[in-house]
Amino acid sequence: MSVLMPGRGLADATMIAAIVIFATAGDVFIASAMRGIGDLDDIKAARGLGGAALAVLGSGRFVSGVFFMALSFFSLLFALSHADLSLVAPASASLTFVTNAIAAKIFLKENVDRRRWIAAVFVCAGVALLAR
Repeated sequence: MSVLMPGRGLADATMIAAIVIFATAGDVFIASAMRGIGDLDDIKAARGLGGAALAVLGSGRFVSGVFFMALSFFSLLFALSHADLSLVAPASASLTFVTNAIAAKIFLKENVDRRRWIAAVFVCAGVALLAR
């Protein structure tokens, strides 16, 4: 297991952090873009399917979100080629859940209730157990 190999722990953590940061940035940009664009059904009714597609694809925030999601995907591919799947996949997925809750509160001004924060604490505890 690469976590137990000397020098691999920091490399694994760095790869997982890159995945999590890029995925969270992508999620925040896409959510922000879609809120700014509005209801796609209304846009589609007014301007047709092409108008709805142009509204989405013309948003810089949406394009930025897709860019960060692509970076996250390629970071995941890189990590899987250098570290154990049993560490990278669960750690990156669960930590993305935690960082999405934090980013939603800070950047999107969402109401993140106590139940979600408690879930995030349990996720962090699970990742800590996984890394041991």
